[in-house]
Parts: sequence; C-alpha cells; structure tokens
Amino acid sequence: MDGQVALRPVGEDDLAMLEELTQDSEQVGEFGWFGWFDRRRWRRGWDENCLLGADGGTLIVVSGGDRLGLVNWRKHQTTPAGYCWEIGIALLPEWRGQGIGWRAQAMFCSYLFGHTPVQRIEAATHAENAAEQRSLEKAGFTLEGVVRAAEFRAGQWRDGYLYSRLRTDPDPLADEARKTR
Repeated sequence: MDGQVALRPVGEDDLAMLEELTQDSEQVGEFGWFGWFDRRRWRRGWDENCLLGADGGTLIVVSGGDRLGLVNWRKHQTTPAGYCWEIGIALLPEWRGQGIGWRAQAMFCSYLFGHTPVQRIEAATHAENAAEQRSLEKAGFTLEGVVRAAEFRAGQWRDGYLYSRLRTDPDPLADEARKTR
C-alpha cells in the first residue's frame, strides 16, 4: 500500500474479490459472517447497473494497485419525503487495523455529501466491535444509541449501535489536513 486511500467504481474484475470478501467466513471475520447467501448477487448487480444505482451502490477501496475492500450505501427512507444513506464497509483481513477504514468512511461521506442532497448518513455496527466503533467516531460519526436485538448472528440475537453523521458535522479529513500544514 502506498499510504493513499481512494475509492473507485467496481470493475468486472473486482467481482471475485467481492464474493470472497462476503462469502468466505475467513475473509469476512466474526462480525460479518451471517452464513452463505446468493453467490450470484454481485454478478447480477454488475449486469444490471455496474453496482451503481439511484438507491445505493458499492465502491472499491484501493491504495495504489491494491484492492483493500469495499464501501457500500443504500437508501433508507425516513419519511415519505425524506431519506438518508446507510453505509457499510468491509476490508480484507490484511488491511484491517491500519487506519484505512476510518479514512475510507470519511472519504465516502464526503463523496455522498458532495454528490447527493442527503443531510444524514447512518452506519450501524455490532455492540462487540470496538474497532469499528472507534473507526466510525474518527470518521466523524456520533453514536446515537443501542438498537436492541438488531441482528441474528452465530445462533443468537445481538444488539447493535447506530451512528450518524450530518452534512453540517465537522469533516475529519479537513481537520486532519489542517493539522498537517
């Protein structure tokens, strides 16, 4: 990795990595493994709209020539006239714990705020996933609360944490840039 994290649209040659990252329990990790699901999902999405649609999509997290993982978003209708984006991230195991996740999520928010009219972006994580909680907070998200029994994983219902970032919240990447000047 060259130190610079970037986001780019999914290419057809990325589909195998997406499948591996979401279908292989070793790659997914303990917090992302929900069992196997439709293995053709990524291919169908690619064939339909190259994984970029009006209601959501997927981008690849990269550094130089390395694929590090993915970020994705989907529309969450909050009222009949309003919506926000719900985002997620998955990094390949060798790229976790290096500060890539928070940067990718902060860049992703900047992208979504810059190209869509939403006021709010939400992210949820597992109550046990302290690393992702730190990453979201560093990416400018605020913890809003506990979502009780939000997911069924590994044989039991588990709580989750809901985070949000508003368009008007400080941009942590801008803050970081000011500190390095």
